[in-house]
Amino acid sequence: MKMMNMQATGLSTSGWDRPFGLGMWVIAYRVKRYLPMLLSALWLGSCSAQSAPSPRKIALQQQWTLNPGDEIAGSAVTGSLGDVSLHISGKQVRAPFEGEVELSELDGCTLYSSPDIPAYLFRFCGLRQVRYGDIKAGKPIGKGDYLSFATLRRQPDGTWIIVEPARDVLEKALSGA
Repeated sequence: MKMMNMQATGLSTSGWDRPFGLGMWVIAYRVKRYLPMLLSALWLGSCSAQSAPSPRKIALQQQWTLNPGDEIAGSAVTGSLGDVSLHISGKQVRAPFEGEVELSELDGCTLYSSPDIPAYLFRFCGLRQVRYGDIKAGKPIGKGDYLSFATLRRQPDGTWIIVEPARDVLEKALSGA
């Protein structure tokens, strides 16, 4: 009888309609327990978008009509005068020396430099799954089916010229030795 009178007056003993009844305490406990994990997941997810490298722009002294990244009848040019193109069948390309891997301004190309040979820059086009940043000798830079390789030498005026590719550097990059 007493229960009916409480319901008739709009009062309840369940705790849900009191400000901070038992149900609200359970919700507050769960939020407090899982909030740090949720915030950590959001923070980690936002970090991955910030790690994309910016492309390095280089000024080439020589210019040709066709360059890597150009398109002819719907097909991408992957090599041009001065590049060596190789069919590498999914093989990994490795860092021949300790150095740095950078994104090139040319689509599908990567630049590799080493303090061991500071006047030279190597351009690898056609690689996928590229690892950018500092790299140790022998570690994978990326892999691909075809590789267009160019050796560039810095000129006194700061521009770069394409020179004959160094066979031993290319052998080290492909053999991992």
